[in-house]
Amino acid sequence: MKFDIPISEALKFWAKLGFISFGGPAGQIAVLHQELVEKRRWISERRFLHALNYCMLLPGPEAQQLVTYIGWLMHRSWGGILAGTLFVLPSLVILIALSWIYITYGQVPWIAAIFFGIKPAVVAIVLHAAVRIGKRTLHNQVLQWIAFGSFLAIFILNLSFPIIVIITAAIGYWGGKRYPEYFQQSSGHGNTKDAHYGAAIIDDHTPTPNHAQFNIQKTLRHSAIALFCWLLPIGILITYFGWKTLYPQLAWFFTKAALLTFGGAYAVLPYVYQGAVDHFQWLSANQMIDGLALGETTPGPLIMVVAFVGYLAGHIQHLIGSANPFWFGVLGACVATWFTFLPSFFFILVGGPLIESTHGKLGFTAPLTAITAAVVGVIANLGLFFAYHVFLPLGFGGSISWISIIICVFAGLALFKFQKGVITVIGGSALAGLLSYLIAVLLA
Repeated sequence: MKFDIPISEALKFWAKLGFISFGGPAGQIAVLHQELVEKRRWISERRFLHALNYCMLLPGPEAQQLVTYIGWLMHRSWGGILAGTLFVLPSLVILIALSWIYITYGQVPWIAAIFFGIKPAVVAIVLHAAVRIGKRTLHNQVLQWIAFGSFLAIFILNLSFPIIVIITAAIGYWGGKRYPEYFQQSSGHGNTKDAHYGAAIIDDHTPTPNHAQFNIQKTLRHSAIALFCWLLPIGILITYFGWKTLYPQLAWFFTKAALLTFGGAYAVLPYVYQGAVDHFQWLSANQMIDGLALGETTPGPLIMVVAFVGYLAGHIQHLIGSANPFWFGVLGACVATWFTFLPSFFFILVGGPLIESTHGKLGFTAPLTAITAAVVGVIANLGLFFAYHVFLPLGFGGSISWISIIICVFAGLALFKFQKGVITVIGGSALAGLLSYLIAVLLA
């Protein structure tokens, strides 16, 4: 079966999406829903949410995986690969350029002041994302308690997110059988019911196309190709640089990050922080928050902060004794990006056929609904994690940054009350940081 969407038209849209998808996972998924479900009618609401819930279950960036999934469903494997790549590529190029500017000119006082203003906005943006996703997914008290429980588990007990996923999936599976009314999927995007959008090209009852049906030979072939695409570059890096050097360690670390961190970009960030800042010391805590700020201001997946981490690691390590550390930074950014996103393509191309056979089956969707609720608690924890580093830059023993708190409050008002966009909020916060610096200079 073929869908009457020319691949050329689809590729134009995916390329455009790579440049306009601001606002992190919540904003990107909202844009995808608006464009594909409401306007273009390429896919129905239920099929869209079914794919989204699967991507929310996977480790890695859910927005990029959702783009890959829909591209694959419409135009086979190459459609998915091209869709996912076009979604990431503009962000990689832009972040490499911004990372170079940051590392080269970041110590200039007025530029540092801009980043000082942006950091509190990042705290407000993350907390706003938790509220937005919560409104879309926590449509009954059971799911709200799951979200609260996951927050306590990671905030107080420091429980790893994979364990939280296993526990909530078990709760969802049991609850779907015992109390199915609490674990029904909700079409939480917007207030309009799907029926008002009209018929979709990939509708609720559209048969699964041949290429999207499970086939053991195709599964083995795709698995072998993915393994080759992992072994070849890491083998080259080990051969050329040595196993214990930076680039193979980047490859191995971000492979683990891609495979072990469930819940999308916001859930990945604490893991990347612990590894990149605490363990390997590739960059500082403040640089990590600055990287997230740059990720929020660029289009594409928020998880592209890994490119910033890879660039800084390569650039800083080769800053002494190298004529041009820029290219070492570029290599670090590309290595981090490749090994972060490769598993995402594998999960979609290999797991997609199994998922397509389950849409509408509560036994499968109930665990995913519970996991989606747990993600809300994890994102809320991340917001507090960043708030601590921004408001108490020297820890509990140091002074409170009252200016940061004030900027965060105004950023929160802009997001929650006045519903301003992410770029507007970050721009206003950057201006506030610059003004605070200029006032301090005048008063000095």
